[in-house]
Order: sequence, then C-alpha cells, then structure tokens
Amino acid sequence: MVKVWDPVVRLFHWTVVAGCLLNLFVLEDEPHEIVGYVVAVALVIRLLWGFIGTRHARFSDFVVGPRAVFAHLSDILHRREGRTLGHTPAGGAMMLALMALLAGLSVTGILMGTDAFWGVEWVEETHETLANLLMVLAILHVAAALYESRRHHENLAWAMVTGRKRPPGEP
Repeated sequence: MVKVWDPVVRLFHWTVVAGCLLNLFVLEDEPHEIVGYVVAVALVIRLLWGFIGTRHARFSDFVVGPRAVFAHLSDILHRREGRTLGHTPAGGAMMLALMALLAGLSVTGILMGTDAFWGVEWVEETHETLANLLMVLAILHVAAALYESRRHHENLAWAMVTGRKRPPGEP
C-alpha cells in the first residue's frame, strides 16, 4: 500500500460530506449557516492546497482536458480503463465540478446573509438549484466510486479514510 491522499485532502473530503449531508437534510437557519461557513473555509484551504499540496492533491496531477476525460469515459464504457493511483480523468473533472458547485453555494449563501441580498429571490433560487445539482453530482460521485471499487477490487472510500491505496499493476 502506498500513501496517496494526504490529511488535508481527506479532511476536506469528509468535512464536505458531513457538511452537505447536514445542510441538505438536517440543519436550518443559523446552524446551517455555520456549517456552510465551515465548508466554505475548507474549500478555500483545498483550493490553495491544489497548488501547493502533495503530488496527488495538486490540480496539475488530475486536471486534464475534455479530450482526455471523454477518452477515459469511453474506456470505462468498453471496460478497458486502467487503475490510477490518484484521480482518474473523469474523477478530476468531477472534483472540479463539485468544487465549483461548493463555491457557488458558498457565495450565494454568504449573499443571502447580507442586507443587500437578504430575501432576494434569485439568490435563494440559485442557492437551492446549486444544492440540488450538488446532490445529483454527489450521487454520481458515490456511484462511480462504488463502480470503480468493484471493478478494480479496492475500497476507494476506505482509501479516503486511510490515505492509502495499492499501486496500479498490483493484484
């Protein structure tokens, strides 16, 4: 087993998971806002870590162009995708999409707490739409992780707990 996911990446991941579950299904009002701020701060830290962090945390390790993402998706459809140590091209695209949604949710959430935008309908509607899109993408993310875990005989959720995966090419 080799170290892949550092503590910053893992803490960000599970902070977002907990924060989103709480804010989507449990909390309202002030507790919802506090958790939203915690997730926003975690996102800012993760964005910075994407430039200065460890190898697999850096955007340069997993952000690729659309051609590579579509080629990877085609490989998945034809069941010829290989294992990767860090994010796959599709996984990297999903990370960017989820981070963009979290950023949008953070901005609209902050705006709703200001005097200028409190009660403004389009801000609230945008926030709600982004939350729904986040839920859809999170479900796709979990489904993809389950598929990849089964396909490659490894527990990706556990790897996000321990930070360790077996190297590609090992059974």
